[in-house]
Formats: sequence, structure tokens, C-alpha cells
Amino acid sequence: MTKNKVFCSAIALFVGSIFAMSAWAQQPAPKLTMKMLKPDVWVGLGGAGGNSTNIIAKNSVIVVDAKQTEPGAKDLLAEIAKITPKPVKTVFITHSDGDHVNGIVAFPKDVKVITHQNNKKEQEAAIAAGGRGAPPADRLPQQVVTKNKEEMTIDGVKLELLHFAPAHTSGDLIVYYPAEKIVSTGDIVTTNRADDNPNVHFEKNGSTEGWLANVKGMIALNADTYVVGHGDLATKADLQRKFTATTERRNKIAAMVKQGKSLDEIKAALPDLPAPGAPPAAAPAPRPANAPPPPLTFVETAYREITKTSSSN
Repeated sequence: MTKNKVFCSAIALFVGSIFAMSAWAQQPAPKLTMKMLKPDVWVGLGGAGGNSTNIIAKNSVIVVDAKQTEPGAKDLLAEIAKITPKPVKTVFITHSDGDHVNGIVAFPKDVKVITHQNNKKEQEAAIAAGGRGAPPADRLPQQVVTKNKEEMTIDGVKLELLHFAPAHTSGDLIVYYPAEKIVSTGDIVTTNRADDNPNVHFEKNGSTEGWLANVKGMIALNADTYVVGHGDLATKADLQRKFTATTERRNKIAAMVKQGKSLDEIKAALPDLPAPGAPPAAAPAPRPANAPPPPLTFVETAYREITKTSSSN
């Protein structure tokens, strides 16, 4: 992708975030709930932004994902302080969406922020575009992961950092804690969406094919608990169910493309299902005249990937 294309995509994405964040701001933030997974591992479920994994190391705390807002991150830090007096020294960010990044402003200035290299590039593009929702330039990651698998020991805690392929975004980072069999998935996996409808950001070079590769890779890990980006905790069986459902839906899209079906025909045949336990979605509200186009759906993203592949053969 050219620099101009990245820049334009960032503008569209982060102008769109103005409307999303404005709508979010009108709603009260859900309550942050702390849950102990192991004596030294806690998860902050809900609150302002995505879920956060918190690992108590020898002399410090490691946090995975920093919440969406400064107040939301302060809530998380206050809850951590009730559990341990140890300071937060390291923060992993699983991807570049603001609801996992922007709370970093509440963390100490000397905290080390670690992301995948593409995550940092996406944040830099957002800052260059001047988009609302971008992190401050002085809170960009200081360290990046460049390989598909890197092992890292931080304050006595051995972690594996995984990036099987672009999935939710181009810069997804999975944080695996083998000793406790816990995986932080970021928004590659969420439990507040239908099993066959993962959230893939086409505008951030996410990939439905890559999503399948990542979930397959996570299923193969020796893990019992998956801290997802949003919603309740997941099990290996939950990931297997999502993998199967999404594989079937993507295969149906590919088959209909091969039959010469149009995108509109495929969308009509394979509509998005509501989240588990949720009523059918209401008709979308009219979008402001100056609003950017809405993000692509799973079907639209898969269709673009499959037709591009077909045309190149």
C-alpha cells in the first residue's frame, strides 16, 4: 500500500471515529469488573473500552490493552492498586483501535508500550491524518514485535507474542502466557458478535482469511482461557465453534462468487446475524451527510478478498 493510500485510509477511519466516539460519549460506560483468573492474573472486563489482562510479575504489573479513555484507564489502574501495590511498568496493545489504545494517557510516562510493528504504523498514520481518536504522539509504542512469534521474559514472566497474519487489523498481536494457559486475543475474538461474523477492519488491511489463520493458531495453543477483546471470557470450544461457523460462511461466499452471484445477492443470502442473546438489529439511523461510508461488513470484506484472488488467477 502506498503512503498516500495509507494516509487517506487513516483520514477516513479517524474522521469516522468522530461520529463513533460522539455516539459512545452519549452512553454511560459499562461497569468495569475485575475477575481473578489465577492468583497473579486478573482481567478487567468491560468498563470504557476493551477487556484488559493484568499480570502481576515479581516487581511490577504487565497490562494487556489500555482502555478507551483516560477516566476508563484510571478506573483500571485504581482496581489494580487494590490488588497489588506493584507499579504498572509494561503495556501490550493488541491492535490500533482507540478503545484499546487511548487510555494509555492515564498510565505513567515511563511505562513501556509494546505493539506489533504494523500497529505502530497505523497509529502514526492516524496522528499524521490529524484524526480524532489518535493517541498523543508522545505515547506511541517504544518497542515493536516484528516476527510472527517472539518469546519475551518481562520481570520473570515468560510470554509468547504471536501474529499469524493480518486479521482484525494488519497489526494484531496475541499475548500468550503459557505457564497459566491464558491467551489475550484482542478483537480477533469477541463474544458480543455472532459466531460467523467476526469484526475485520478492511480499512486497516484486516483479512477474513487471516482471521481464520489466527483463530486456528490460537486453538492449537496449550490454553484454557481466552481473554477476548469484548464480552465474556472464551474457551477453546468457543473458538472452535467460531472457527467452524466462520469457515462455513466464508466458503459459502466463495461458492456464490464462483457461481457468478453479485455482492448484493450474497449479502441477501447471508445476512449478519445478531449477537448471541440480542434481538434482531433495528434499522440503522440515517447517517449525517458528511459522514464517511460505514466500515465494510464481513461479507463485503470476504467478497473483495475472494474476487481479487479469483481475478488474479
